[in-house]
Amino acid sequence: MVEKGRRTNLDKFDKYNINEGIKSMQVRLVGEGSEPKVIPTADALKMAKELELDLVEISPNQDPPVVKIIDYSKFKFEQMKKAKEAKKKQKVIHVKEIKMRPNIDPHDFDHKVKHAKEFLDKGDKVKFTLMFRGREMVHPELGFEVMNRVKQHFEEIVQIEKDMSQEGRNITMIVSAKASGGKGK
Repeated sequence: MVEKGRRTNLDKFDKYNINEGIKSMQVRLVGEGSEPKVIPTADALKMAKELELDLVEISPNQDPPVVKIIDYSKFKFEQMKKAKEAKKKQKVIHVKEIKMRPNIDPHDFDHKVKHAKEFLDKGDKVKFTLMFRGREMVHPELGFEVMNRVKQHFEEIVQIEKDMSQEGRNITMIVSAKASGGKGK
């Protein structure tokens, strides 16, 4: 029974037409030992059956489609293996958010800065958000002073991706570690 809405990891590699699934009358056969040649699909299928392999449509958008005589299950396994390797080599960068208020206590400020340094050392980006509540909006310069303190504190170890800007009741700034490594200070 097939579950609706669920796709297994194998499904995304079943996008190739094989053997009788190839609809074109003529195909461009490519192989390890020979030059590409245009032949009727029936002849290519016959050649594949003689070798006890599959005829796989590698590039269906060409005219005529490009096919190859290979062991399909081995080919699919290799594709999955390549996809896994590519996924392993990916570096996922998270954006961590540090929230502050304009009248932040010096100890709280130091604590938040310490956490931001830890995030930067791990390779994450940090988004500083300064929130205004109620009548604090009357003095946005207090918020910009706090953000300038943050900026001065990190000026040697970060590069600013998005400088501080006011968006409604918040002032935001996004920073990331410098390419030389944020492990200084």
